[in-house]
Amino acid sequence: HPPFPRITWHDAMRKFGTDKPDMRFGLEIVDLTDTVRRHDGGGLAMMKEAIDSGGIVECIALPPGNLLSRKDAERLEARVKEMGGKGLARAKVGESGEWSQTPLAKRISPEMRKEINLIAQAESGSMLLFQLGPTARVHTILGGLRTHLAKELELIPAGEWNLLWVTDFPLFELSEESGELVACHHPFTHPHPDDLDLLESRPLEARALAYDLVLNGVEVGGGSIRIHDPEIQARAFSALGIGEEDARDKFGFLLDALGYGTPPHGGIALGLDRLVMLITGSTSIRDVIPFPKTTRGQCLMSGAPSEISDRQLEELHLRLKT
Repeated sequence: HPPFPRITWHDAMRKFGTDKPDMRFGLEIVDLTDTVRRHDGGGLAMMKEAIDSGGIVECIALPPGNLLSRKDAERLEARVKEMGGKGLARAKVGESGEWSQTPLAKRISPEMRKEINLIAQAESGSMLLFQLGPTARVHTILGGLRTHLAKELELIPAGEWNLLWVTDFPLFELSEESGELVACHHPFTHPHPDDLDLLESRPLEARALAYDLVLNGVEVGGGSIRIHDPEIQARAFSALGIGEEDARDKFGFLLDALGYGTPPHGGIALGLDRLVMLITGSTSIRDVIPFPKTTRGQCLMSGAPSEISDRQLEELHLRLKT
């Protein structure tokens, strides 16, 4: 029942590794970065090197009774490598908190092992799964593993619907291709009022007034509040490297319109086809959209795209250049 729970983008990524978390089950991701840093790696060189390189160390604790066989672990490791990881470190927790079935047990200091068990709330019979390296890669891998394991271990309760809002998305990010600052959604999203001073000094830390509606781990709606102040819009353009002259040339009509006085405004777009997919239990949105295209982009209903007749070209005053 509304009001639906809310979670910030930062907390969603930290706890679930995704900005559209499925909250019907636990298996929260546990951040061990500060612990490993405080113990200077605790005897585990690979963890120390990951943090010294600017990365993070995180884990998932499988509850007792969900141990992985060697074959299961090998399949999980293969899945991790498909997602860009180098491997999957793991440890079984014993009755006294000791670790077994892993090379980590021989190298880790008792002090750091105890602290990790405490933070991860690991009990006797728990299995710890570790990832380390760049933040985005670790989140992607553990987020994917979390969902995969919940399905494999049947941890998702049947017939349950979990709606939540994800808020406070980043305003900007660095482009993977060019390394330049780009807008996460579009350059017209209003910055969070508390973060306006960050536009010039620390733009990557600025939050946006953007929000998604998530149902059972699927984004079913997204929206934002738009910028209505021409001064703030100009500052957003400037943060993106769009100079005043360039902004005037490309978006002068918008800046002029905002200058006449525009009320605060925003909205949301809901994906009804995604809702129908979830309600019907379908695994693909192609099962529920009215006219699905083939993998070649063809419409089986109308046959489009098809050959164009000379008469159609004549009606449109077009000719084909061969």
